[in-house]
Amino acid sequence: MNCETAKNIQLTSILDKIGACKIRTSNHDIWYLSPFRKEKTASFKVDIRKNIFYDFGEGFGGNTIDFVMRYFQCDISNALNILRNDFSSFSFQQQTVPVLTEQTNLKKSYEITSVQCLSNPILLNYLKSRKLHLEICKKYLFEVNYEINNKKYFGVGFKNDSNGFEIRNKYVKICLGKKWFTHLNNDSKSVVILESWSDFMALLTLHPKMEKVHDYLILNSLALHSKIDPVTEKYIQIFLALDSDEAGSKATQKLLDKWKGKSSDFRNLYPNAKDINEFLIKKTPIGIKRKL
Repeated sequence: MNCETAKNIQLTSILDKIGACKIRTSNHDIWYLSPFRKEKTASFKVDIRKNIFYDFGEGFGGNTIDFVMRYFQCDISNALNILRNDFSSFSFQQQTVPVLTEQTNLKKSYEITSVQCLSNPILLNYLKSRKLHLEICKKYLFEVNYEINNKKYFGVGFKNDSNGFEIRNKYVKICLGKKWFTHLNNDSKSVVILESWSDFMALLTLHPKMEKVHDYLILNSLALHSKIDPVTEKYIQIFLALDSDEAGSKATQKLLDKWKGKSSDFRNLYPNAKDINEFLIKKTPIGIKRKL
């Protein structure tokens, strides 16, 4: 991928994928809570006509490449690799840019009002619908109550290492706070890398004895696979259990090449399914013999 192609990848799509919180729209501008820090008042603006951003809190702006370099703290070569591997499907060349209004997809600053043990029947039924073991879920997931635009909401929350929460329920998939990965340390010499907490819960539902055998690294966003080297360098075995879609396959191959000799692709544990949770929904644990 060259620089011109990279600059034509939609900034808004990248921001959506990393879980940035959209606050409001005004004509051709979209305002977000800055993905570079915690804040309650939006100071990060994207001009969708020019596909550029400006962060008023830092006095810094630029194009798609500039954003990726700043967000992932990498040089231009690595930024192009990230864009090619994770965001190339978001190119907006030859597309018509929509006109946005104040009524389009409004989101105000959020506030987390409480974090507690899972007990809401609606959320428990949501987890049951995904065939996840509730007692296992209660060890790692929370019931998070929050407000957006003065309206109250609740969801299943999974905490990341930057104190953000991945929020899920039947209707919502958002991140409150900074998008980051979650590292669960059992003092093991091996680590299992997964894309989402639901895959982690599904893996332990299928193989409960594995819970303390390995460490676990849940990316919470596939784009964060380029940020995990400081965590993974200590392991002698790395098991990759990413999604079986195109993006997951590209990331898997990239990581296999990087960690030759100590990494393994274990997606054959969930054949004919996009991920482990989908496999769990379609299949029962009976007959599954191979374990990590």
